[in-house]
Amino acid sequence: MALLSRVADHIYWAARNLERAEDTARLVRAFQDLFADLPIPDEQVNGLWSTLAVVAGDSPSDLGEAGVVRLLVTDRDRSSSVVYNVTAARDNLRSTREVLPREAWQLLNDLWLTVTRDADRAVERHFRGRLLNRVIADSRGMDGVLNSTMNRDAAFEMWRLGRYVERADMTTRVVGVRAASLMRTAPREGREYDEVQWMSVLRSLSAHQMFQRSTRNAITGTGVVRFLLYDRRFPRSVAAALDEIEMSLARLPANSVVMERLAEARSVLRSTAPSATDGSNLDMAMERVQIAIATLDVAITNRYLRLDSTE
Repeated sequence: MALLSRVADHIYWAARNLERAEDTARLVRAFQDLFADLPIPDEQVNGLWSTLAVVAGDSPSDLGEAGVVRLLVTDRDRSSSVVYNVTAARDNLRSTREVLPREAWQLLNDLWLTVTRDADRAVERHFRGRLLNRVIADSRGMDGVLNSTMNRDAAFEMWRLGRYVERADMTTRVVGVRAASLMRTAPREGREYDEVQWMSVLRSLSAHQMFQRSTRNAITGTGVVRFLLYDRRFPRSVAAALDEIEMSLARLPANSVVMERLAEARSVLRSTAPSATDGSNLDMAMERVQIAIATLDVAITNRYLRLDSTE
C-alpha cells in the first residue's frame, strides 16, 4: 500500500521531534552531572551552561543554569526544547494513529501528559533528573515498540529516516560546539580537568562506556571526536547514522536523487578528518556537515513528503 505524502511527513517529523527531545534531555543531563565532578566557581558554571544553548541552535547569552534549563526543557514555544518537541511529536502522530501500533501512540501520549504536567519543575535540580530520564527511557521505548510490532513498510522507513537524520545533526552539533571549544581551550590553565569534560561530551551522547570498550585507551579529544564522527560500530556516530539512512532509502522507491545527496554528505564527513585534531577548524567543519545533512533532508522532503511526491 502506498503511503500518502502527508502521512509520511507526519511520521518523519514525529521521529525527528522525539529524537530531538531525547538528545536534548541527554545533553542537559550530562551537563548537570559534569558539575558534580568539576570543582569550579559558580560564576564559571553559569557561563558554561550557556554553551548548551549554542548546541541547540540558539544564540549564546549569559542565561545561567535556570535560564538554559527553561530554554531547553520547559519552554513550550521554542523548537529546541524538550516540551515543545514531545508535544510536536504527539501532534504529528495523532493524525497517523492508524499507521503505527496502538502501543506506540499510548506510550507517546503518556509521555506528553507527564512532560506537560511536570516540566516547569525541571528548574529544580532534584526533580530534573527524573523528568529527563523519563523522556530518554520513553523515547527508547518507542523504538522498542516499533521494532518489535510494526510492519517493515514505508511508514517504518519514514520513522527511521527521521530518527537518523536528526541524530546525525545533533551529534555534529555536540562535536562542533562542545568538542571544538574544549580543543581550543585545552592548552590553557585548568587542563587537569580536560578528561572529566571529555567524559561529559561522551555521556551527552551515551557514548562513554562504548568509547572505552572500543578504544581501551586514555580519553583524548582527538579520540573522542573520531569516535563520535566515524566509528560505525557506535549507533549514535554520524557515520553510523548515515549508514542507517542508506538502509532505509534502499527500501524506498525512486531514491536516486536522495542517494546522491547522501553520498555527498558522506563525502563532506570524510573531508573533515584533518579537522578532528584541530579545534580551530572543527566547528567550521561541522557546519559543513550540518549543511550537507540539511541538503539531504530537503531531498527527502522533496521526494517523499511533498503533496505531489507519492499521492
